[in-house]
Amino acid sequence: MPDVQVIGVDLGGTAIKLARIRADGTVMAEAQCPTPQPAVPGAVTMALCEAIEQIDPGHAAQAVGVGLPGPMDAAARVARVCINLPGWEDVPLADWLESRINRQVTLANDGNCAVVGEAWLGAARGVEDVVLLTLGTGVGGGVILRGELFTGHNGAAAEPGLIGVQPDGPACNSGNRGSLEQFASITGLRRLCDRDPRELSAEADAGDPAALEVWSRYGERLGCGVASLVYVFTPQLVLLGGGLAGAARHFLPAVRREVESRVQAVSREGLRIEAACLGNGAGRLGAARLALQRLNGMMAPD
Repeated sequence: MPDVQVIGVDLGGTAIKLARIRADGTVMAEAQCPTPQPAVPGAVTMALCEAIEQIDPGHAAQAVGVGLPGPMDAAARVARVCINLPGWEDVPLADWLESRINRQVTLANDGNCAVVGEAWLGAARGVEDVVLLTLGTGVGGGVILRGELFTGHNGAAAEPGLIGVQPDGPACNSGNRGSLEQFASITGLRRLCDRDPRELSAEADAGDPAALEVWSRYGERLGCGVASLVYVFTPQLVLLGGGLAGAARHFLPAVRREVESRVQAVSREGLRIEAACLGNGAGRLGAARLALQRLNGMMAPD
């Protein structure tokens, strides 16, 4: 279906990134706009409508996929909760958007979108079992098992950043304590060294021993969480994406060492741990792919 077009949207706390994409993955148009502050549901809905019309004034796209920072219902229609956005609890965003933009809308967790994007056009192409972590303001992620996106019985899976790694650790917005997010997010990195991650990466590039040590300690903490995920899913590939993955060359060795020391050989047989390759474009590509899959399913003959 080369002429079918869909729109993929990645809704973040500070920016809305979107693209109009053909069924073969070709990006026809792209845009970015600031997320309204505060990012309450009504204001975000209107901003999404305006951004979609801007990128597709001729209504070439038949469907829209929206990635959000939180779990959806099993029907991909309702944002159950977005823990870092105010007022987002059981928001029927798909209904709200469809009534305004006259296009089919599919919702998905942004981490799920990222792993689908990498599986479609990125570092996970051709891989059946993948765990992806997005390392940024929080830690999200997604899981593909036997070539299918894993969403659990009610659509809320997977949330790999919310697994517990320290029982008495820092409180998490999810209600957990000591979650992986508290150690592998930008906040977690700042607990090790209160510096801008880009500056810290540049210093490590220059060979600064203190900066290299911080990234190594960060990798050890991240590797502890990755080890638990490997035991649960025994994937072929663990991908590390998100903003902090730009510094993966500095912490990947420590992550790999930690996983090798913590995970028995049979559970990590054939395992690769790599940086994702699509950067900030993975979420919108994955959202578009999920919208396309739903559209194709609805158009298929009974």
